Amino acid sequence: MMDRQLEPEVMDDPAQVEAYAAADFSVENQGFVDRFRDYFPDFSQGLVFDVGCGPGDIPIRFARAFPGCRVVGVDASQPMVEVAERMIEQAGLSERVMVRCQRFQDLLDSHQADAILSNSLLHHLPNPLQFWHKLRFLVKPGSPVLVMDLLRPESPEAAQAIVDRYAADAPALLRRDFYRSLLAAFTEDEVASQLAQMNLTRLLIDVPDDRHWVVGGIIF
Repeated sequence: MMDRQLEPEVMDDPAQVEAYAAADFSVENQGFVDRFRDYFPDFSQGLVFDVGCGPGDIPIRFARAFPGCRVVGVDASQPMVEVAERMIEQAGLSERVMVRCQRFQDLLDSHQADAILSNSLLHHLPNPLQFWHKLRFLVKPGSPVLVMDLLRPESPEAAQAIVDRYAADAPALLRRDFYRSLLAAFTEDEVASQLAQMNLTRLLIDVPDDRHWVVGGIIF
C-alpha cells in the first residue's frame, strides 16, 4: 500500500473552484442525501452542519429533502463560499440555508447541531483527528453524523485507473485533482484507527464501491 500524499487543505484557486462547481456531481450528491435518509429514517428536523460544503449542492439537496431543517454549510475557501451563496440564492433557499467561510477547526458552535454532514473533506486534512474531535464538539449528544470520502488505492497506477474509469471525459484540471485526492485519501483501516483513537467506534464504516468509504451513526 502506498503512503498518503498530502494535497492543499483549502481549494481557493478561482479556476479550480469554477471547474469543480461546474462539474456534474448530482448523482453522487443526491446519493449522499439519500444515504442519510436511509441511515436515519426517523430524522426530520433541526440544525444541520455540512462541514466542507464546497459549492453548496449538498446543503441545497438536503434542505429540499428535509423541509424541517436549517442547514449551515462551512467551507474554508472564500471563492467556494461565493459560488455556494449564488447557488443557494438561485435555489430560493436563503431563508433555510446559509454558508460560512471558516475553517472547521475554528467553529465554536458547541453541541448546537442536530446532525452533521461531511463529504470529501477529510482527505484534505493533515491531521484527521482534529476533524473527528470537532464533530463530537459540534453535535448534540445522540445526533446522527454521516461522513463520506475517497478511499486510497494501493498504488499510483490503481489511482490512475480509477480516474480513467470514472472521469475519462472530465476536464484535465478535474482529472488531475481527482488523482491527487485519491493519493491523499485514507484507507478503511486508517479511518477505523482514527475512530478508535477518538472513542467513536459506535460509528460504522462501509465501503460502498471501489473509491469511497462512508462512516455513519449516532454520536453520544
